[in-house]
Amino acid sequence: MSRKSTSGESVAEWFAAHLPEGLFGETPEVVVDREEITVVGPLPADTASEEATSVEDAVAEYRESTRAQRMRVAGAAEEKFGKKVSWGVRHEGRRVMFTHLAVPAMTRLRQPERQVLDTLVAAGVARSRSDALAWCVRQVGENAETWLGDLRDALRHVQDVRRQGPGGGTA
Repeated sequence: MSRKSTSGESVAEWFAAHLPEGLFGETPEVVVDREEITVVGPLPADTASEEATSVEDAVAEYRESTRAQRMRVAGAAEEKFGKKVSWGVRHEGRRVMFTHLAVPAMTRLRQPERQVLDTLVAAGVARSRSDALAWCVRQVGENAETWLGDLRDALRHVQDVRRQGPGGGTA
């Protein structure tokens, strides 16, 4: 989901204009929610040194060598958009996050739903109800990606229609 800034520029467009040349191998994915902007792109082809013997080594080298550049961009973005910026990379089929927020989400559950969480805790799948709920959300996200993608597309369409309607989306 891409949010617009006050000037009408999307967050993804802003990052495309402000990321240093060659920081990623191609245009990164920029995802925005209420609290966070996540920027994830592929490692440039020439990133890994001769000493990097694993994906972890290549990612660690890249992370350290680009830290100052990423921090400058993040500082400017956080000031402009009022959200924290999290960074990650894709490399050899893996997605590795350097930083990201863990934001609490309050929910009310009835007994059958709490029993599901308690079963996951008792089985050792999770350490707490909170961890169990996060595990459940990850499972839905991983196993229902097509459905969630369709739902996100529909939400974008609704937002577009609202912006085009009377009052330009003001309620």
